[in-house]
Amino acid sequence: MIGWLAVISVMMGIFCIVTTEILPIGLLTPIGDTFDISDGTAGLMMTVPGLLAAVAAPTVTVATRRIDRRFMLCVLMLVLALADLLAVVAPAYWVMMISRVLVGLVIGAFWSIGVGLAPRLVLEEQAGRATAVIFSAVPLGSVLGVPAGTFVGNLAGWRAAFVALGILTLLVFIALVVSAPPLPPQSVTRLTVLRTMLGTTQVRVGLAVTFLIVLAHFGTYTYVTPFLENVTHAGPGLITSCLLTFGAAGIVGNFIAGALVRRALPATFTTAAGLLAAATLLLPVLGTEKPGAMVLLAVWGLAYGAVPVCSQTWFLLSAPHAPEAASVLFTSSFQATISVGALAGGAVVDSTSTSTVMVLGGLAAIVMMAVARGSQRACGSKDVRRSAIR
Repeated sequence: MIGWLAVISVMMGIFCIVTTEILPIGLLTPIGDTFDISDGTAGLMMTVPGLLAAVAAPTVTVATRRIDRRFMLCVLMLVLALADLLAVVAPAYWVMMISRVLVGLVIGAFWSIGVGLAPRLVLEEQAGRATAVIFSAVPLGSVLGVPAGTFVGNLAGWRAAFVALGILTLLVFIALVVSAPPLPPQSVTRLTVLRTMLGTTQVRVGLAVTFLIVLAHFGTYTYVTPFLENVTHAGPGLITSCLLTFGAAGIVGNFIAGALVRRALPATFTTAAGLLAAATLLLPVLGTEKPGAMVLLAVWGLAYGAVPVCSQTWFLLSAPHAPEAASVLFTSSFQATISVGALAGGAVVDSTSTSTVMVLGGLAAIVMMAVARGSQRACGSKDVRRSAIR
């Protein structure tokens, strides 16, 4: 029971991180108005944390490699609370950006350390479900965290939303202190370990498929709201319903993947990519009508909900001797691709249209399926399946 309380505490920590990272999407205009900056400049609040997280994942994890992981998680929650406090009192935009730099550092370090802890907190046969619980924080941040934060921000000002997040983060800190057991590093994460891992076929394939599927998703989902506005001609109410449907379906996909991933990782991952490809490719065709858009966003959410679980598990099974180093590679590749996907999608949208970016995202997902299946035939799937069975 104590182990599951620790799992939930880690999940809530990631929930706070995810919500803090993407909350500016819902509050971009009022924050920009406060500091008298353009929407494009305000958008740096989203770009900077992803880039910092990609760098922080290896550097912070390696620098603290001999420190108890429970201690690190607790410290990182305090740093996140400090970031929220800086946002609350920020007198100028540069102070707000310092807050976002701290958020990026926390994202990289907490994800690298925390997402691979499930097997150490619960029984081995419960590890897949515990991993799914931890990753459920990602869609929950979209479904509950951001709408709730936006509601508070609209009601009492955007700074109040960060006050609420700071209080919740401190509560998570207390929960981790109470529920998490001592977690000394099982294997010391050094840069040489990361370089060795990069030399293995399965890890390189994991990087490739993660890059492609995250590029496919964030290159398109970042611009789903303007697509719904301009192509589906949806109003604010319907857009909110579509995004809530996406997030709810993501929670379902997350837990389905958690139940299947250790028994059938390649099949689960490629199925998720196939559903994502189908949803994005069909949106310009069927998403012109409101029911079609709603159904396709549900399919898309179901597919993407499985992606973080599958990607993280791929890295863990590719390097079972170094789970923390595997989490470092997962976090760095995932966060870096979020920024690349958003920037690349923006370039496509500015030069063509939101429909074009949906099609290109679907094609990227199809390429991901081809890479994953090709690696299975070449050398990978048997090793991954044997590791999963063990």
